[in-house]
Amino acid sequence: MPPEIRKGFRQLLDEAAALVETLPVAEALPLHGDPAVLFVDLRDPRELQREGRIPGAFHCPRGMLEFWIDPDSPYARPQFQQDRRFLFYCASGWRSALAARTAQEMGLAPVAHLGGGFSAWKAAGGPVEFPPPKG
Repeated sequence: MPPEIRKGFRQLLDEAAALVETLPVAEALPLHGDPAVLFVDLRDPRELQREGRIPGAFHCPRGMLEFWIDPDSPYARPQFQQDRRFLFYCASGWRSALAARTAQEMGLAPVAHLGGGFSAWKAAGGPVEFPPPKG
């Protein structure tokens, strides 16, 4: 690909930041437990086992996002067909920024992503649960 049309991850993140709402943890904490908001955890299952997760969050591995959002996909998930606010998060906020932008481009609304990700959530004292071990 010619370098003049190549985009690096930083450019993609900057574009996402300009188009997608970044919700600071202080604003996200009061939304936890609100039935009108769906927290969407994009992390790898190993990260959930190791670090825990936000209680009640819907786990959608980043690699399945587009397939689970699209109602025409054979893999569509009902969680993305609901009239809710979607708050995406990952470990630090990079994957969630890109995922929220993709979700927005696919017509999902309203969407935002958690600034600082799960790391910021934990640092702020947000509730954390550990999924049962895989056995």
